[in-house]
Amino acid sequence: MLRLSITDLLSTFPDFRTAVLLIETDGIATQRTPGLAAYIAEAEATCRTRWAGMELSAIPGIAAWRRAYKGFGIKSTSYRSSVERLVKRVLAGDSVPAINGFVDLYNAVSLAHVLCLGADDLDRITPDLAFRFARDDDTFIDMAPGEGLPAEQPPKPGEVVYASGSTVLCRRWNWRQDARSIVTPQTRRIVLTLQSHGEGSVEAAAQALMTLAQTELDMTSRLAIADRETPLIELA
Repeated sequence: MLRLSITDLLSTFPDFRTAVLLIETDGIATQRTPGLAAYIAEAEATCRTRWAGMELSAIPGIAAWRRAYKGFGIKSTSYRSSVERLVKRVLAGDSVPAINGFVDLYNAVSLAHVLCLGADDLDRITPDLAFRFARDDDTFIDMAPGEGLPAEQPPKPGEVVYASGSTVLCRRWNWRQDARSIVTPQTRRIVLTLQSHGEGSVEAAAQALMTLAQTELDMTSRLAIADRETPLIELA
């Protein structure tokens, strides 16, 4: 049984919602299928058309996460949410990075719906998960530390994290992922979160991802949603 709680955050961030998907697969393709490549190309083109000439701060989904980050003490753009970095990259003329079929898929859904998405190898984590404030014993190993920075970078007090026990799976809510649970071609079970903070539909994005995961990657999925009405969810 997998449990996920957002209870710790709701008094400060009552608009936070997350859809949670449990996904099973016999293997993850290293390359994009033609259908997935077409979806990604369409998401990139729509992003460039829809947001052309706009400041990032004027895009509702990005503005919402900037407000959330400010709510736990980040007052600049030194740290950007995952979706802001992705939209910024595509608007600059670059493409969704090619990592593997599944990671490319959820990045494309993130781009299309302007929501933060993240995924972890379920067999590398403890099933009880939480979005919460950081604790003194939390650990984090950055999957992509900057030049000259250590990989081990525990979160700061008051920082919002996504965690499995004392292992922080993602720092600053959805800024950077831990290296220990990344999804690789060897992954067989995945837990994925689709996160909103007052903007965007996690339901619509989850349905899009589930459909594409089934048709393009032959994956099966189960869905639950955590919000202020249901802050603790369970998935078998």
